[in-house]
Amino acid sequence: MLRDRVITPAAVEDLIADGHIIVIFEDYVLQLDSWLDKHPGGNLAIRHMVGKDATDEINAYHKPGTLKTMKAFRIGQKPAGIWANKTPPIRGGVFQKQDVLPSPPRTATPPLDECPEERKKEQEDDFAAKLKAAAYTSWAETQDVDRDIREYPSIDPEVQQDVVKKYRALHQRVYDEGFYDCPYLSYGIEMVRYTTLFTCSMVALRYEWYMTSAFFLGFWWQQIMFTAHDAGHRAITGNFTVDTVIAVFIADFCCGLSMGWWKRSHNVHHLITNHPEHDPDIQNLPLFATSPSFFRGIYSTFYDFSFAWDKAAEILVPYQHLTYYPIMGVARFNLYLLSWLHVFSSKSSSLGNSKAWWIRPLETAFMTCFWYIFGYLLVWKTLPSWPIRIAFVLVSHIATMPLHVQITLSHWGMSTSELGESESFPQRQLRTTMDVDCPRWLDFFHGGLQFQAVHHLFPRVPRHNLRRLQALVKEFCKSTEIPYTLLGFVDGNVKVLGRLEEVGEQVAHLVACQKHMARTGDSGLLH
Repeated sequence: MLRDRVITPAAVEDLIADGHIIVIFEDYVLQLDSWLDKHPGGNLAIRHMVGKDATDEINAYHKPGTLKTMKAFRIGQKPAGIWANKTPPIRGGVFQKQDVLPSPPRTATPPLDECPEERKKEQEDDFAAKLKAAAYTSWAETQDVDRDIREYPSIDPEVQQDVVKKYRALHQRVYDEGFYDCPYLSYGIEMVRYTTLFTCSMVALRYEWYMTSAFFLGFWWQQIMFTAHDAGHRAITGNFTVDTVIAVFIADFCCGLSMGWWKRSHNVHHLITNHPEHDPDIQNLPLFATSPSFFRGIYSTFYDFSFAWDKAAEILVPYQHLTYYPIMGVARFNLYLLSWLHVFSSKSSSLGNSKAWWIRPLETAFMTCFWYIFGYLLVWKTLPSWPIRIAFVLVSHIATMPLHVQITLSHWGMSTSELGESESFPQRQLRTTMDVDCPRWLDFFHGGLQFQAVHHLFPRVPRHNLRRLQALVKEFCKSTEIPYTLLGFVDGNVKVLGRLEEVGEQVAHLVACQKHMARTGDSGLLH
């Protein structure tokens, strides 16, 4: 049969060069052209897997029933042995048909205007300064890569294949021991807590204890988003429609945030964790930079936008360890903007196939209801004065700050290096993610996000099962010699602040080098 033919790596490159979406799954070659814009998780999740063996990523994200439907996309088998991953086009991979000779490399030269000699000298100096800045950035990136190479198992394909085999055995245990079974009683307990917090807010509002009401409202927002996160990963019922409605009701109606935007962003974040050019969760210039890669400016494949390294970044990033908590306190306002931009963009329609046409209008309706209830009925009609209105909004939103700290805590202090396409899915997740150690009685406060490393390995496992699963992940890390980063909440914050300060100091050094270059013509990097 045609689907049983062996497709060589060269043939795969030819197909990709022709614009086809080719992904390796288990022993088969899939052509996903027709599914690209129907994928419920967004097309970027597929584009980042082009030319790669995505078996572990696909298995982690899909139920067994969904995996069976992938037979329809098979066009052949891969050759026996370890598949040598290609760099996807979206990440800069270049594919040319075998009968086409590659073009000779071109050396870029700085364009010089037709202008007086003084102007030409100024442009030449500016170009030289940029070259020195690029050299410093490359040096800083190399330091990070060298550190990871020392601390983590080799990315040699044979070594990584052993990691993959052990991860797949662990994943089978996750199935066999019922970790994917949702503990519905735990969600019943959650509902009691959610109801209590919301009731406290409304009672305080009734008695005109406005700031108390605002605090409980913000704490309620923080808590219920944990369940929206579970539903977004289809970790509650496993049914796409039911979990999507739960997620959209909580995120859009109760919190005013687009679940569609979150899902599109979050899926990419899970697959390309901490990659400066591709993970939207760490693309925060000019406010924050967690990697020296940002010094040269980056093009975000998620936002389809270039984040320039400009004067604002030079001023703000050196102080990012001081502005971290204040900005986390008001980060929710930015999420409102991103939510509406998503709903009104064409990208929102790519979140579902023809059976999910209803998501976009439902999100629009629910977010409109949120602003009518919160913005008009509560803030405008109920609160008595402008000072109280402003204070109420600020207190309620600052009360959600622990959620934003928790989200960034597990990644911003971890590696942002790219070690190569041969690195396995489990090793990359553990290299770029850390867990937060806390007593069991505090699990409600962290909402499962303290087990981010475990969650990144098995994103569909309900969060109430993650603490139990953590023990198996520790065994896996010990057997593969992959470091498992587990820090207390305070130590985790120290690690993040330390990384922010480290990158900030690199910026200060870079700026000093550029100033020295402008004065003397020498970068000063070797002094």
